[in-house]
Formats: sequence, C-alpha cells, structure tokens
Amino acid sequence: MPKSYRLSKVTRELNISIGRAVDYLGEQGVEMDTNPNAKLDQAAYDLLLNEFDADRLQKEASGEVNINKLDKEKKEQQKKEAEKKKKEEEEKARKEAERLAEEEKAREKAQEEKERLEKIAAEKKAEEERAKKEVEEQAKKEEEQKLAAQQEAEKEKKESPSLLTERKKLAGLTKVGKIELPSDKKDTEKKTSTKGKKLTPANSEKEEKEILDSRKEQESKSDAPKKEEDDDRIKTKYKKLEGITKVGKIDLSKFEDKKKKDSSSDDKDKKKRKRIKKNVKYDNRKGGNSNRNKNTRPKKDVSELTEEEVQKQIKETLEKLTGKANKTSNKRGAKHRREKRKNRREQEELEILEQEQNKTIKVTEFVTVNDLGSLMDTNVMDIISACMSLGIMVTMNQRLDANTIELVADEFGYKVEFTDAELEEAQEDEIVDNEEDLLPRAPIVTVMGHVDHGKTSLLDYIRKENVIAGESGGITQHIGAYSVEVEKNKFITFLDTPGHEAFTAMRARGAQITDIAIIVIAADDQIMPQTEEAISHAQAAGVPMIFAINKVDKPTANPEKVKEQLAQKNLLVEDWGGKLQSQDISAKTGLNVDELLEKILLEAEMLELKANPDRLANGTVVEASLDKGRGYVSTIVVQNGTLRVGDYVLAGSNHGKVRAMLNERGQQIKEAKPATPVTILGLDGAPTAGDNFRVYADEKEAKQLAGKREQLQREQSIRTQKHITLDEIGRRIALGDFQELNVVLKGDVDGSVEALTDSLQRLSTEEIHVNILHKGVGQITESDVLLASASDAVIIGFNVRPNSSARSVADKEEVEIRTYSIIYDAINDVKEAMEGMLSPDLKEEVIGEVEIRDTFKISKVGTIAGCMVLTGKITRNSQVRIIREGVVIHDGELASLKRYKDDVKEVNKGYECGLNIKNFNDIQVGDTIEVYVVNEVKKKLK
Repeated sequence: MPKSYRLSKVTRELNISIGRAVDYLGEQGVEMDTNPNAKLDQAAYDLLLNEFDADRLQKEASGEVNINKLDKEKKEQQKKEAEKKKKEEEEKARKEAERLAEEEKAREKAQEEKERLEKIAAEKKAEEERAKKEVEEQAKKEEEQKLAAQQEAEKEKKESPSLLTERKKLAGLTKVGKIELPSDKKDTEKKTSTKGKKLTPANSEKEEKEILDSRKEQESKSDAPKKEEDDDRIKTKYKKLEGITKVGKIDLSKFEDKKKKDSSSDDKDKKKRKRIKKNVKYDNRKGGNSNRNKNTRPKKDVSELTEEEVQKQIKETLEKLTGKANKTSNKRGAKHRREKRKNRREQEELEILEQEQNKTIKVTEFVTVNDLGSLMDTNVMDIISACMSLGIMVTMNQRLDANTIELVADEFGYKVEFTDAELEEAQEDEIVDNEEDLLPRAPIVTVMGHVDHGKTSLLDYIRKENVIAGESGGITQHIGAYSVEVEKNKFITFLDTPGHEAFTAMRARGAQITDIAIIVIAADDQIMPQTEEAISHAQAAGVPMIFAINKVDKPTANPEKVKEQLAQKNLLVEDWGGKLQSQDISAKTGLNVDELLEKILLEAEMLELKANPDRLANGTVVEASLDKGRGYVSTIVVQNGTLRVGDYVLAGSNHGKVRAMLNERGQQIKEAKPATPVTILGLDGAPTAGDNFRVYADEKEAKQLAGKREQLQREQSIRTQKHITLDEIGRRIALGDFQELNVVLKGDVDGSVEALTDSLQRLSTEEIHVNILHKGVGQITESDVLLASASDAVIIGFNVRPNSSARSVADKEEVEIRTYSIIYDAINDVKEAMEGMLSPDLKEEVIGEVEIRDTFKISKVGTIAGCMVLTGKITRNSQVRIIREGVVIHDGELASLKRYKDDVKEVNKGYECGLNIKNFNDIQVGDTIEVYVVNEVKKKLK
C-alpha cells in the first residue's frame, strides 16, 4: 500500500501555508482540496519537498537558534525541581522531628500516669490500715462494754433475783440486714482480700487494669440493646472530604523526549529516502523561488554535512534573509527584524523588572502630588484616589507631609528616602576640579574658647586693632571674620567666635567652616564648660586643634595645670609627649604670638589646602544683618572659586546680584579669592547664618531654586506650627495657673537672634512657657508693634531700636518695648518677668503660743478666753489653731483681741489678753492657741 501524508502535517514540516501548497500542486496538475486533513500521495509530497526545501531548511535553522533558549529553560526547570525536592525533604525532616517530639511527650505522659497510679495505691493502702485500726479499736471498746455489762448484770442478780426475768441481756451489736452497694462484687472482694495483703505498685497496677476491664464489660452489656435498636434504622452513608487527594505525578519530560526522538527518526528516514526526479517545467511568473533553477551547482547530500558546514549554511541563510534582492527576501528580512524587535522588547522588560525589584525613591519633604506621581511613574489620579482612601483630600498641586508621602508610596510598593533640598541640589551641581587647576589657598582658622579668656585680645594684637572697645560689655557677641598677612604673600583667615554659653550655634558654625581650630585657655583659670564645648565642636568637625594658653604674664598663671587638665581629658600636648600643638602666649604683651602663627602655618602646610580660583564661587554665610542705608548685609567666606562684583548669588532662600563687596576694614574690592572673608550687598533678605551660598551663571535658575526653597520653608513653618490640643488644655487646667509669655524678638544680626531665641526657649517650664511669636533681623517696625498688641506680647530688641512711627504706635497701644545690648541682661530680665508671672509659694510661720487660763460666756458674743502669751506674740489679723491635749481641734481666725477693755493690734510675750475666736465657742481651760501667719514667697524658675 503506497504511503500517504496528511496535508496539514506536510505544510507544518515545510513551513508553508496550506493555500500556497494547494496552489502549487494545482499548477503542477495535481488537484487538491484545501481541507487540512486531505491526504497526499508520494508523488505530490515529492513535488512539494523539491519546491519548498529552502523553507524547511529555514525552519530547522531557526530551531537550532532557539536550542540555547530551550536548554536554559530546561536548566531552570531542573533547578526548580531540585529546590522543590529539597523543600520536601526539609518538610519530611520537620515532620519526623515533630513525631519524635510527640512520642517523647507521650512517654512522659505515661510516666506521669504511672506515678499517679502508684500514689493512688499508696493512699489506698494507708486508708485500709487506718480503717483496720479503727475496726480493732471499735471491737475492743465493744468487748469492754460487754464485760462491764455482764459484771453489772451479775451484781444485780445477786442483789434482786426476782427481777432477772424482766431484764433483757445486752449482747452487743445486732445484725439487722445487709445493704448492697451498686459497685461490682469483684471490686469489693478484691478490696477485702487486699486488706490482709501488702499492696505493691505492681499489684496496684494489676488491680487498676482489672477494674477498668470490668467497667468496659458493663458498658458493652449496656450498649448491646442500643446496637440492636440502631440496626433497624437506615444509616446515611457519606464520605468526608479532606481537601485535594494526591493521586500521582505526571512526568512531562517523557513526552518531550518522545517528540524529539520521533522527529529525529523522521529526519533520518527522509535523508535516507531516494528522491524521484521528474522533468517538471516551472513557471517563472509565479512563486518566490523561480530563480532557483538558474543555479546549476550540484546539491550536496545533507547527511554528509559536518558541524562547521551546518553553521556556515545557517549564517548564509540569515544573510539572505536580511538581504533586499527581491520581494521574498524583503518579506524574510521584515520577519527577521520583527524577531529582533521582539527580543529587544523582552530584554527591556527584563531590565524594567530588575529596576522594580529595587523601588526606592528619593524625595524632599512637602513634595507635590504631581511630582510624587512623576517620581513613581504613576498617574496623578491614582495617587489622589489612594489619598482619598486614606481619608486625605488632596489636589494635584498640594504638598504632602512626610507621613503622608510614606503612606502613599507604600500603597504603590515604593520605599521613601528623604533628602535635604539643598544637599540634593549640591550633589547634582557638584563640579569635580582637575588636579592641575587646584592652587594653594590660605588656611581658615577659628578662635574658640571660654568667655573672657582672651580670644578677641589675641586677634586684636595680630590685627593691631581694638575690637573689644566696640563690643558692649567687653564681650564678643558677634562672629567676626578677618584676613591677616603674616609673612610675605602668606595670609591667614581668622574667625572670632563668642565665648558666652548662649552662642553655642555660632561656635558650631565656626568649627564647621574652619580648617584649623585654636582653643584659647587662660593660664590663671581652668578648663571651663564652653572650652569643653569648643573642643567637642572641633572634634566633631574633624579639624586639627592648637591650644593657646593665654595670660602667662600674670603672677597667678599656671600653664602646667591647664596641660594636666587637658591630659585628663585624653588631650596630650607635644610638651607632654602627645601630638597636639600648644603655645604659651600673652595676648596683652604679644609674648610668643609669632611662634603661634608659625605653628598655624606649619599645620596648614601639612594639610595641603588647595582650591580652584577659575570657577564660580561657593562658600558659607558667616553672619547677616540689616543696615539702614545699605540694606541687607551678609558676611561670607569664599571657600572655592572667585567671587566678583555682579555675580548672581543664591544663599538659602535669598538671592540677588552682588552690588558691592567690602573687606573686613570696610574697603571696597572687586573680587574675592578662595579663603577670603568679605561683606556683600545686594541680597533680597538676610540669609540664615551657616547657609551655603553659590554663584549661578543663569539668573533664572537661581530664582527658581530660591522660590522652591522659600515655598518649602513656608510649608514647613505652617506644618510644624503647634496648635493647642485637648490634652494640652487638660494639662493647663490641672496646673490651675498656667502662664504664657509671648515675645517678639528683633536683633541686629541673625546669629545673635538665633542665640537669644535658644536661650529664651530653654527658660520654659511646666507652669510658664515662652512663645517666640516672631523673630527677625533689623529695627523694630510698626508691624512688629501691631503683632505684639494683637497677641499681648513683649517686644525685645537686641542692639536695635524702634523707629519713630513704631514708638508712637507702641505708646498708643501700650505695648512694652525692651532694648538690650548685652545678651545676659536680656536673658535675666525675661527670667525675672517669668518669675513674677508665677503664682507665689505660700509659707506658714508660727509667731507665738498662747495658753487659756479662764473662760467667760457672754450672751450675743460667745465664749471669751482669758489668756497668757507664753512665747512670741499674738496679732489681731493672725491665724490661730486650738490645740487640746496635742490634737488640733480647730483652725480659724480671731474675732477680737483685747487687753483689759481696749482693742489692741498685738500682745507680746508675758502679757495677759482676752480673745474671741470667730465661729467657735468650744474653748476650755488648759487649751493652747498656736498663732501663725501665712507669707507669700516669690517662686523661682527651676
């Protein structure tokens, strides 16, 4: 029987459509239906194979390309199976461990049961012995009673023999009947039998077992009739479902191997089969492979191809597919490009999946809903709906706080990392300088130490100027920046910091800006708290320290004591074998100041300080103030680049063009190199001391950043503003007399305002709270007075005065304005005002003791006591306590106090007097009256 082939199978094998195969066979004179199940004879199959052999080869080539992909999938499948097998083994081991634990528990339970039975047996034995003893004692007593009765009977018989017939003889206990208990006979027999025997644990166990068996037999007897009744009923047969039942496991690998073996066997058969060659004429007008007949090269047998030749043919086939020779090649090239695009899309999807595995977004606080949506690549409406589900109504441009951002991001599977806006911008705009562009720069040196230890005096001697004369109270209250030429073309930039305890933030800023820290310590004093704080700031900033031990010219100076105290704090100077430099100096006479400067230059050379002057400047704001004629003035230190007049500067949320630049002596300069302190004019506000500044080439960019920062600050101030809560109201009611001091604070420079704010807020206690309503730089204006009037506040001005309009409004509104030039005067006055607002403490003071000698009862007046003042005195308006036999029976006040017939204000020790106690008449002779007064004592702040 000739072999037949199904049409669908042949078209799949040759990688052609059914329509194409039918059309070609029709051209060759073979009529064929388009039904996929139609069968072909051998001749028709050979015709198709001869014509479309190239398509078959193309399919085989694409199959070989995908082998690696299939191998990879197979390996992954094997890996998953291995992991599954491992998990099953772990589960099996866990179950085995649980089974062993249960067996151990059952063993322990059996042991406990055994001990319990032994205990029960011992108790039974003790009860039996006790019962036996009681029976013996009872029998003995009965025997004695019986003997006594017999003796009495015999005695009576002798006395009166006639009454013997009338009396009954007592013969002990009479057995009336027998009560059968419901317990089993066997149990009673065993109990009676064991009375004489000695029970052992083995016997008790045996007996318990027998008792249980007998009970089971009784139960089975009682259940027998029930079972007979149940047999008459029709029972419902059901099967309890217990989840999925594992029937078996299907091994898919068997089917894959079988398919591969079948296909390989078919290929071998096809290769071995001899082709039937027929002289067939082909029409060049139809079919994509008409040019094939022009190729006269002899065909190679496929079975003889080596591996290298196969790879070569695949390569050639792919090259033909990508070519543009005719329409067929164009179609094949398009198909290949589609496959490449598909592979590229798959690769991109894999990359996206890898990115999604690490979903962490970096945002600043108070970011808008729209910005958050773009960061998370999520539609804004989805974020708004998520917020509504959380109970928060938001709009597209509304800013969210930190907690809301975290909640929304968590809803979409993101983690949030909050960053500072300025830090983020600095990281984005940071420019790395080339090594060849860096040039040496002057060191920035900060002078720190305790108040009145000689920091400013040292700088005065170096600069040959008297700065202290210009400071109020002889103490430094501002941070100053100076540039000094110590040698030819060698400069040092000095920063002078205040030493008062209120200026902690200023010292911290000085330590952050500096390269080297000089710690000034007075030789006639010791290491003070501010000295320790300055050392801590320098250590935290990681800057090298040089200790300048000042005032060595004084007769009471002891530098070695200072070095000893430093050694106790693990700070060893070079004289004591350490690494820290120190120098004994006198700022007043200039002793050894030159050597101190040499040590500073040596330390700077070791640090190798460099900067790039040929770039846009950046640095730090040291101080900011408001000048009446010049506007906002900012003292800055350029740390990198060169600052020029006309540059557009952004410092914090303030920005502006540099209109003028002055050095520390007030002289105008055109440019400032790195490590140069200058004062600039032109900013639109007073930046916060410690803010970083940067010069921007694009003015528009700087304004956008300033607007963004200002908006964030405004949002932060609104969100962080505390509103009174029910808990706070309850706390204030519980205290009874809670007070609040509202303050409007204005200062000459930002650093002083910040220091004064911190100091005043630290004065707050549980009973009185300092509330800073507003703080700012500049003179006291009319708006400050109106704010203080509306909120019942006090205005405090530090080194500033109110203008004429503000003073007139303050007089009209009766607002108090206090101005100070020394910081601790301001702090002390506010402290005293707070103490005055506190309710005073009540203190009781005993002023005298009076003894009642006699009493007189007068109608319409009450009981009058005749008394003698024993100690102290008694006054008319004093409080009294009546004490009888050491117990206070009344506490009240006097209604009248008389001596003879006259009313008196007081009676002293040793005199007699008469008195009447208000609303109290139970006075007896011998009572003692304790006289006391209640004084109000001013409460101090804790």
